[in-house]
Amino acid sequence: MNDMEKNLDTQNLSDDESVFCTLTDEDGKEIDFEIIGEAEIDGAIYYAMSPVGEESENEDGIVEYVLLKKSVDENGEDVLVTVDDEDEFDKVANFFDDFLDDEADYDIN
Repeated sequence: MNDMEKNLDTQNLSDDESVFCTLTDEDGKEIDFEIIGEAEIDGAIYYAMSPVGEESENEDGIVEYVLLKKSVDENGEDVLVTVDDEDEFDKVANFFDDFLDDEADYDIN
C-alpha cells in the first residue's frame, strides 16, 4: 500500500480510547485503520496503524502494522504518507517495535 494519503484530522490519542481513520490507497481503495501509536521523532510525527478487521498479530505473535508520516500537501493540508527512506523507516520502525512490545508487556500483567 504505497503512497497512501488521507487528509488528517487527528484527535489527541489517549490510553482509553481508540482512534480510527480511513485511508485511500494508490488504487482508490478505502481501508479503515486503528491508530495504535503516535510519536514525534526528529521533529516529524509518525503513526503506527493496524487495519481494522484484520488480525494484527501474525502466527508468531508479532504485531504487524503500517507506518505513516504526517506531512503537508501542496494545498497546505495535513496528509499521511508512506516512509520511503530506508534509514528513516528503520529508525521509526525500531521505535514502534519497542513501544508496542512494552505496551504488550503491560497488557499481560
